Amino acid sequence: MKRALVCGAGGFIAGHLVKRLKAEGYWVRGVDIKRHEYCKSAADQFLKLDLRIEKNCIKALALPDGKFDEVYQLAADMGGMGFIHSSECEIMHNSVLINVHMTNQAALNKVLRYFFSSSVCVYRNMQPGEPELSESVAIPAQPDNEYGWEKLYSERMTMAYGRRYGMTIRIARFQNCYGAEGTWIGGREKAPAAICRKIAEVADGGTIEVWGDGTAVRSYTHVDDMVDGIYRLMHSNLDGAVNIGCPEYVTVNELVTVVAKVAHKTINIKHVTGPVGVKSRNFSNERIYSTGWKARVSLTEGIARTYPWILKQVKARKRKEKKAAA
Repeated sequence: MKRALVCGAGGFIAGHLVKRLKAEGYWVRGVDIKRHEYCKSAADQFLKLDLRIEKNCIKALALPDGKFDEVYQLAADMGGMGFIHSSECEIMHNSVLINVHMTNQAALNKVLRYFFSSSVCVYRNMQPGEPELSESVAIPAQPDNEYGWEKLYSERMTMAYGRRYGMTIRIARFQNCYGAEGTWIGGREKAPAAICRKIAEVADGGTIEVWGDGTAVRSYTHVDDMVDGIYRLMHSNLDGAVNIGCPEYVTVNELVTVVAKVAHKTINIKHVTGPVGVKSRNFSNERIYSTGWKARVSLTEGIARTYPWILKQVKARKRKEKKAAA
């Protein structure tokens, strides 16, 4: 039985990844600074540890008999566009510490395969209609935000450790990921979850606020597809960074339309000032396609899976608030 360590297992994507690894027959240890907020971890063992502290990385990797076959490093201080723009120092400080210590300790423990979760935020700003960007054009670098700079540095560090210690490194650059059991409120949620929440909170014919003019173009990848991409990449022969994303591109206004349709509501949009990020993203997924991976969940289908879960959370919160006020 293979043994895997999943860092960030109290979070969204890593929480789903644990389930996939268990389905594949792994023994899994999950590690995070917090337990999963929306479900019980599927890991065989869960350790609550702050991976910014080196001794906790040592503890996370320690086994009574041998070493982990695979380490999946998804732990990071991150969130949606609002959080990325307001918490630059926290992102660069906390995530770099996690990666410095975990990568170093995994190498010293002679871990065979090491996965690092990066982001398409390493790329520059794009204009709608530009040709697709391949992984190699991230350098010369000009990320739009400090989150992207942190990810790019951590990619380089991870690859350096791979060369020095003979550790197989796999790096995924995630496009926007969404789905059930993810952050949906509090400022760290990403656009699909935020739009689902806002539409769930208003009546039919109501109005929601959207940052910017709604013309920014994005691709949204359902968590089931993302986890499948991670698993396939980890067991592939693809060195270097690999984009993983759904090739279905929509504007933020079009995202609102999709969610409204799933919710069976007519929704009006009020555009307000707020952090928008880049104007467009358009990336080549040819490298991940070579593993046999393909995004199978359309945006409409993915929102149809996600919206009911967020609606349930909204209703539960309202019941709790009503009870507290009584």
